[in-house]
Amino acid sequence: MDNTVLHRAETRGYANHGWLNTHHTFSFASYNNPDRMHFGVLRVLNDDQVSEGMGFGTHPHDNMEIISIPLEGDLEHKDSMGNKAVIRHGDIQVMSAGTGITHSEYNKNTDKPVKFLQIWVFPNKKNVSPRYDQITLKVADRHNKLQQILSPNPADAGVWIHQDAWFHLGTFDKDKAAHYNIKRKGNGVYAFVIKGSFTLGGITLNERDGMGIWNTEHIDLAAKTQGAEILLMDVPMAL
Repeated sequence: MDNTVLHRAETRGYANHGWLNTHHTFSFASYNNPDRMHFGVLRVLNDDQVSEGMGFGTHPHDNMEIISIPLEGDLEHKDSMGNKAVIRHGDIQVMSAGTGITHSEYNKNTDKPVKFLQIWVFPNKKNVSPRYDQITLKVADRHNKLQQILSPNPADAGVWIHQDAWFHLGTFDKDKAAHYNIKRKGNGVYAFVIKGSFTLGGITLNERDGMGIWNTEHIDLAAKTQGAEILLMDVPMAL
């Protein structure tokens, strides 16, 4: 289809730093693919596994909305705003880097790795005051339906960012289906399968496959395996 892009799991960029195993859906660090720079304002989708007791040392960011979604284990966060927190499966973390922030991320456990998705979104406002937030969601509220975890509205469900974007997570029993309406005209949706398999637009997506769809008002998905988990990222297509 002319309005889709498909990224199979095995085609992602990959790096093994010893303490970090990471896959990059879009160009990042040493992985540079001119055909995979971004999907609309979605700039980074990294699938990270950090070894026991290891982590990312203090490093800077600016003018980016950074979202972390823990999948397994505990990730400790410290930043230049004085925040210190631990995020776990069921939590969503967001940072608006704005005028500039430094932070570190560590696996606080010595007996198991931590796995999480790190996502960067270009903001619609530059040089905002840096901001940090995290919330804990009820994982049961995404069983056989899509649970909103992020939006542009601080009063809406989930965390919020400086962008007209909406993220949803869903965990589905085999053969259960969902219908999703695009939240904003002109937005596209990037679907990332965290676990199991789905059909989306007549295409089968397996674990860690990603697919972007645009120029549509809605999408339909169906789980092909028990306990299949998917992340939908509804984002503006124009930078």
